[in-house]
Amino acid sequence: MSKAEIDVVTAEFFGAFDNRGGQAADVGRIRRLMLPGAAIVKTGPDFTPYTVDEFIEPRLLLLSGGRLAEFSEWETSERTEIAGDIASRFGEYHKSGILDGEPFEGGGTKTIQFVRTPEGWRIAAFSWYDQP
Repeated sequence: MSKAEIDVVTAEFFGAFDNRGGQAADVGRIRRLMLPGAAIVKTGPDFTPYTVDEFIEPRLLLLSGGRLAEFSEWETSERTEIAGDIASRFGEYHKSGILDGEPFEGGGTKTIQFVRTPEGWRIAAFSWYDQP
């Protein structure tokens, strides 16, 4: 059952950024899905580590302020390894939307580390790499 639970948390995570059809992105749900002290890192030329709040705030503004519309991202493949109360997921993803009036598509790789808590699986850390 653990893999199915991790699949649900991962789908909720990706879904938090969805603002298609004029719906409001629920970026705040990231706080529920992650441990409070979770580590978040963007790799690539703009290497940036974030706290949970540092990650959420600019995305909330971007997704609710009108600059980024019809946005969604989703996993296209993944592999998940579980050992007791820890798990690691490595997955490819695709994203699309309209940024500043221009359609765009992209993708990359995310790695997500999970821990099982009394409330269920939570994200302890994640990192991502956007393909150029």
